[in-house]
Amino acid sequence: MKETLKNMFFFGAGAAFLTKEKLEELKTELVEKGKVTQEEGKQLVEDMFKKSEEAKNQLEEKIQHAVTDQLKKRNVATGEDLAELKSQVEQLKAMLEKMSAEE
Repeated sequence: MKETLKNMFFFGAGAAFLTKEKLEELKTELVEKGKVTQEEGKQLVEDMFKKSEEAKNQLEEKIQHAVTDQLKKRNVATGEDLAELKSQVEQLKAMLEKMSAEE
């Protein structure tokens, strides 16, 4: 499991952490070398930044899903479970206080 999470992180990290600045640097280099026009470079940056954001979002979703699955497998209480238990404790407390008042 740890290895899978680590692999997913490193796979997505390369794409997810491309900053707009790094992409602009790449564009400038490609334009200077004559590999692309200014307009093509601009489009390249936009496309790559969009893909970078998509990869980041997908990575976050995969990590969230993997963590949720592991918590379920280990039967770890969720925030919802804890809220329900708190509500039940409050109800029991109220019942005990009512019973004590009746005595």
